[in-house]
Amino acid sequence: MGTVVTSDSVRTPLEAARRKAYQRLIPLTFLCYVIAYVDRSNVAIAKLTMTKDLPGFDNAVIGFGAGVFFIGYFLLEIPGTLIIERWSARKWISRIMISWGIIAALTAAVKTPMHFYCVRFLLGLAEAGFFPGIIVYLTHWFTSRDRARALAYFFVATPFAQIVSPKLSNMLLRIGTDAQHPPVLGMVGWQWVYVAWGIPAVVLGVLTLFFLTDRPRAAMWLTPEEREALENELERERAIQRAKRHMTVLEALRHPKVLMLAGAYFFIVTGNYGVEFFLPSILQRWYGMPMTTLTSVLMLPPAIALIGQLLVGWNSDRTKERRLHSVVPILIGAVALALAPASRGNATLTIACFMVAAFGVKSYLPAFWSLPSLFLTEAAAAGSIGLINSVGNLGGFLGPYVIGKVETLTGSFVGGLYFLAGFMTLSVVVILKLGIGRGDMR
Repeated sequence: MGTVVTSDSVRTPLEAARRKAYQRLIPLTFLCYVIAYVDRSNVAIAKLTMTKDLPGFDNAVIGFGAGVFFIGYFLLEIPGTLIIERWSARKWISRIMISWGIIAALTAAVKTPMHFYCVRFLLGLAEAGFFPGIIVYLTHWFTSRDRARALAYFFVATPFAQIVSPKLSNMLLRIGTDAQHPPVLGMVGWQWVYVAWGIPAVVLGVLTLFFLTDRPRAAMWLTPEEREALENELERERAIQRAKRHMTVLEALRHPKVLMLAGAYFFIVTGNYGVEFFLPSILQRWYGMPMTTLTSVLMLPPAIALIGQLLVGWNSDRTKERRLHSVVPILIGAVALALAPASRGNATLTIACFMVAAFGVKSYLPAFWSLPSLFLTEAAAAGSIGLINSVGNLGGFLGPYVIGKVETLTGSFVGGLYFLAGFMTLSVVVILKLGIGRGDMR
């Protein structure tokens, strides 16, 4: 991160601009991603009472509905990312958040599996472009030496969301369960889980319109010297990449390394979402945990993941190595997930396995998402990031669907867990074959 100093007066304009960018942009994008992640994944908690109130909502229905979100997400991902690169991140992210907040809240109105599928599909359409768009947006502000760390600060929003949301959602789930917790406005707990987490997305969407800045040259909170220094440094890096070989968007989308990254991300995302959407159900099935205990236990895996992301992001920037910082966490997580079924009967070991698995499916992210910018720039980078994320997130459909379907057919989650661990291992193989990110920043 450069030399630590105690006063702006002894910082260079570039150092001062870098510090201000962290302070101004990361907290807001972090908070937006916290709410986004809760809105896409809170079905894992809501389903614990939702399935009791709605006939026909078994694990196969929940798994398919949880996953169909990513079909809608896939369709608009690349266009949304290109809009952020070529138009305005601030306006597009604001649009995304307001629309997804409204649709997330509407999940409270579902009555049938088809209603559930439609709302989840529309939620995916609404959110498409947010995650890769923020990644592209951060490349407008952070140079290569800061990028993995900046991404790490953004990515820890997902484990943070998983830490804070279970307890809050559990409080909401009590609404309508007994005389002491009557329905509110005619709605019961699982409905309020969707409504209460949808409202903050709308509020943040409005705030984003006023507080995000598209590029350094438009930042009135930087001095003219700071704006010029940061823009010049970013342009210097882009010029180096363009000198190697300028690629059009279509060329980037066909690039073998882009396709390999998309495949690798698909395999790891399959494992990630398969675990996340069904971990509460697995622990409840294996150990009969009451809700208070369960929601406390669910805070442990993301806590380890949060620490792992920060450490991996920091060390990846320090060493300028991306490949091993991606594959080692994933491999560790795959092994832990494969061992989880053998731990059944010992709650402590089971929880430990899922904690290590969470480390694996989260900690690799800062290093992994630094890889595309090593060989792509501008619109080509934006399009490729959109493609990698859209194809990869189809794993968010496959993982929950497979584990839910396997449980419905066999009465056990074990086969599904082995499937997820196998897919994570495939991700390791693909990344190792990429041939980039070894520390030479090529």
